[in-house]
Amino acid sequence: MVIGLAAGIAYARFDNDPRQTIEREGRRLAAAVEHAASLAQWRNQTLGVSAGGAGYRFWRRDHTADGDQWVPLSDDDVLAARSLPDGLTAAATQYAGQILPPDSILPLAASGRNEPYAMEIASTEWRALLVADPLNRVVLSEISPR
Repeated sequence: MVIGLAAGIAYARFDNDPRQTIEREGRRLAAAVEHAASLAQWRNQTLGVSAGGAGYRFWRRDHTADGDQWVPLSDDDVLAARSLPDGLTAAATQYAGQILPPDSILPLAASGRNEPYAMEIASTEWRALLVADPLNRVVLSEISPR
């Protein structure tokens, strides 16, 4: 019983480690963005991702008589809007070498060829930088103290 209790406490401490939480959420976002980029090619439709505040979401670009507009995706569980755990924030930071304003939508082209971009997931103590290349490979390039 003592061993079980010690294991439970150790697991709880590991699960609450801010660096591990940042890494887990960064990998989750990277996988979701790669999935969205593949889906954009498969559907032959421009999709997008935005990250701001305590979460991120995916979009599709609709062409209407009034012009193009972004519409939230709702037909894919992997690309459902995601609220991050308490204390974490997300931001799209760069696109094609340019710094982005808050709440920008990063387009994922149907052609599969995109501009390089970067996103960040951060807490008060740690930050994770996600970097994407033109072929939609997204890597968690850095986890560092703030």
